[in-house]
Amino acid sequence: MLGILWNSRSAMLAQQNKLDSISNNLSNVGTFGYKRIDVKFQDLVYDTLRRKGTPLSENPNRVIDPYNGTGVRSTEWMRQFTQGPLQSTGIKTDMAIDGEGFFSVQLANGNVAYTRQGSFSVDINGDLVDDKGNRLLVDFDGEKVPFTKDNFTVNKEGEVFIMENQRPVKIGNIRTYGIIGDNSLLSIGDNLYVPKPGLQMYETQNRSINQTYLEMSNVDLGSEMTEMIITQRAFELGSKGIKTADEMWGIVNNLRGR
Repeated sequence: MLGILWNSRSAMLAQQNKLDSISNNLSNVGTFGYKRIDVKFQDLVYDTLRRKGTPLSENPNRVIDPYNGTGVRSTEWMRQFTQGPLQSTGIKTDMAIDGEGFFSVQLANGNVAYTRQGSFSVDINGDLVDDKGNRLLVDFDGEKVPFTKDNFTVNKEGEVFIMENQRPVKIGNIRTYGIIGDNSLLSIGDNLYVPKPGLQMYETQNRSINQTYLEMSNVDLGSEMTEMIITQRAFELGSKGIKTADEMWGIVNNLRGR
């Protein structure tokens, strides 16, 4: 019965972690650039029943001794970086990446982070910044040129132009970066990511930048609701396992009392 309690408890904890990830996804279904979280499950060690105090039937044809599992655990939360749909906003400071890569932004502490959330605005210094004030890194060809909300354009290659004497003049590039491995980035909140220690970002080319567009969340509402129902039922099954073990323990205690 201890085994039933332990297995059921571990199942409930694992399913609770899955429910937490689903809740996080559902709450961000309308967040631009959000990437859904997934949780997988792993078996804990298996325990052999061939030990003192455990009766076994004699079976000369048995190849493997009987064993039972000791529970399950959930893996760490893993981001799924599949692309979400692009939505037109008509705002020139909005940009969406169609394809591989992330925008690079400079944080207040000077560190660089990466994001797919391209909802930028122009601050008082003429920089493109996100809603937290992190500056989009633009590779200028010469001296920095201050932006206004409508004095620049960005083509699909990421080249940035401003209008001078009614003609476009290239002033720099917006570069995008990728990393090898689906689980190589750490989330630091606000749809910002940094590479795990020891890993390096590389510049991506297989993409296009769409000005006046934003990337939507890649959460599929129908799939998340289905996953939630399945996970809730699995959680209930673990709860019933604990209840059954408790009832069996009560029966045994009553027998001993008599």
